[in-house]
Amino acid sequence: METSIVISGFGGQGVLFAGQLLAYAGMDNGRFVTWIPSYGPEMRGGTANCTVIISHDPVGAPIVAQPDIALVFNQPSYDKYAPLVKPGGLLVVNSSIVAHEQIRDDLNVVEIPANGLAGEFGTIKMLNMAMIGAMLAHHLVLPVTALEDALRDHLPESKQKFLSGNLDVLHAGFRAAVSANLAV
Repeated sequence: METSIVISGFGGQGVLFAGQLLAYAGMDNGRFVTWIPSYGPEMRGGTANCTVIISHDPVGAPIVAQPDIALVFNQPSYDKYAPLVKPGGLLVVNSSIVAHEQIRDDLNVVEIPANGLAGEFGTIKMLNMAMIGAMLAHHLVLPVTALEDALRDHLPESKQKFLSGNLDVLHAGFRAAVSANLAV
């Protein structure tokens, strides 16, 4: 089984690290993975996105025209990627800053206030973990424990002081997505 994921937002929101973390977790769990980052010259504040493929078999091509899943951290990302997700796919929306409009009825859309959830645990810079947690609540690409282990093993030494908060936000995003689904 192969799952393609696009993660997109502003530079500084942890878009690229979220993709790297998924790739590390996949590799650490014996999966074949690709991770392709893309960002504008502005870096922080500019646009950033990455494509991650996680598969049980070798990945034939790393280019994805229609992802299975899109995590959109901001409005421009929503506008660009919501129309591209495969029918029946998953769209995870950061409702803290994205004005979601029902543009398609053939997607599983999960809205979570990622900025708010991350802010509860210290800093909105961890919103990427809330978005990953929400994705895992609706499409278990990898076990949550795989992401926990990847955070422990691959979080840079200078960021280790944020490990506990990142784990808390990962779980908060998962719980928020489960609750959002129950409310529908």
